[in-house]
Amino acid sequence: MSAQNITDKPATPSRRDFLRVASLGIAVPVATAALAACKTEEAPKAAAAAAPAAGPHADSNHSGGTTAAHPRTPAQIRAAADEMDKHHEAGIKSFPAKTEGKGNQVLQPRVENGVKVFEITASKLQWEIEPGKRVEAFAYNGQVPGPQIRVTEGDRVRVVVKNQLEQSTAVHFHGVITPNDQDGVPFITQPPIKPGDTYTYEFTAKNAGSHMYHSHHNAAEQVGKGLLGAFLILPRRPRAIERADVDYVMVINDGSHGYTLNGKSFPATEPIVCKLGQRVRVRFMNEGMMIHPMHLHGMHMTVIDKDGYPQPMPWKCDTLNVAPGERWDVMIEADNPGVWAFHCHILPHAETPNGMFGMVTALIVEK
Repeated sequence: MSAQNITDKPATPSRRDFLRVASLGIAVPVATAALAACKTEEAPKAAAAAAPAAGPHADSNHSGGTTAAHPRTPAQIRAAADEMDKHHEAGIKSFPAKTEGKGNQVLQPRVENGVKVFEITASKLQWEIEPGKRVEAFAYNGQVPGPQIRVTEGDRVRVVVKNQLEQSTAVHFHGVITPNDQDGVPFITQPPIKPGDTYTYEFTAKNAGSHMYHSHHNAAEQVGKGLLGAFLILPRRPRAIERADVDYVMVINDGSHGYTLNGKSFPATEPIVCKLGQRVRVRFMNEGMMIHPMHLHGMHMTVIDKDGYPQPMPWKCDTLNVAPGERWDVMIEADNPGVWAFHCHILPHAETPNGMFGMVTALIVEK
């Protein structure tokens, strides 16, 4: 058999070559043909890419050619900006928007033999977070946050909890010094409160300060849906720095209801209103699962308490990080009249292209 001319067609692979390539799962003639086809198709494409653009449709302005997206005209840019601004303005003008239900209302006790008795009932309901937006909530006494409990240092306190939920629950008095058996943690200090049952807590309010109460059973869901409230123990002898004309509790939450202040999302949040020259106390309470840097425009805040304990040296800031479970008390000298934004400074918690939402309110200083 005569030798084959390499200019006519590729040499037949040897048996060794065949076995080596076959072990890779590749048929030699097919691979050779595919490679040749690729080279045949790529050659004219490479030549076309290397050739300079010519003719009346050449991409002389580097815009991407006739199929590229054309830049917006000034009129289109202005129209888009006007549309965004319209949504922002509408939200601001509707603030404070009316919604059904208001949480954090002070609960008045009844007094039995010198004991202040508070009754709270946990139940499920629909809660209006912002106009037209209702969510499933777990609420104490039909409120999110639950009713605000205020007692005085040294008071004997009894809290009667009725469970109307479809799951067990319990109440922990966060920050309040209680006997161990009143701590409210199922299977550690008490049995869970079963659906339909009632459970009573009783203790002496020893440590003055800004505290909370909330569920400690399936808490990520129950607290996230609203089983939380403020528990304030007022001091028998208030410090001079605590003197306030307005005492405002701001409960922060970021559970299944989204980003809320006292159970509402902007524009349905409640503004803090005071007169020029007044002193405002704000008690931040974070019942959520994220940190929230609360920022006040126009004035500084003087931090006086952390978790109910006085700061040895009060200090000033305009942005205060409030971590989950923390309580911070600040004093504000309302010396700058106007409407001042007051919001979480993690911006996605407060604003979108459609305007402000979530953790936004305002401090209104009236002349």
